[in-house]
Amino acid sequence: MVEDYKNFLAEILIDRDELQERIAELGEKISKDYEGKELLLVCILRGGVFFTVDLMKRIDIPHVVEFMGISSYGLGARESTGNVRITYDLQTNIKDKHVLLVEDIIDSGHTLASVIEKLEVQKPASLEVCTLLDKASRREVDVPIKYCGFDIEDKFVFGYGLDIDEYFRGLPFVGVVDLDKYQPED
Repeated sequence: MVEDYKNFLAEILIDRDELQERIAELGEKISKDYEGKELLLVCILRGGVFFTVDLMKRIDIPHVVEFMGISSYGLGARESTGNVRITYDLQTNIKDKHVLLVEDIIDSGHTLASVIEKLEVQKPASLEVCTLLDKASRREVDVPIKYCGFDIEDKFVFGYGLDIDEYFRGLPFVGVVDLDKYQPED
């Protein structure tokens, strides 16, 4: 039985209002930057869904959304294995399109660098990255981030699309896990 997240919530790092305010700012900037261009948002599943949906509501130019499933974590793992595999590929040809990858969090950069490399082969007109959270202190591979919601410290976070062992993605805020209190199920 999964316990209540409140038992191991150390703090609310970013509350609902802060999230929505920053997403509105990003949507405004993206709308200006891509005005007159064919914009294709590519949501990286599963964590990026909440962010992508709210961001789409704030982008006031015509755009299309697509999805990619990427896995670099073993089941129940909290650290990337570094072995990136596509679990769900794009259904759209991205050649000559302006592609904006929408990600929930970037830490080491390995996963995103691999995705960018795979997509660049398809010759999009442009390929940029928008992330909700950036843990730059954990970066091992440089990735170009054009739009960033929040720079955060190296903390184990959950909520608003981010999971703990696949749970708690639906929380309306980003919280920090108290690792002394959280005991994963075996």
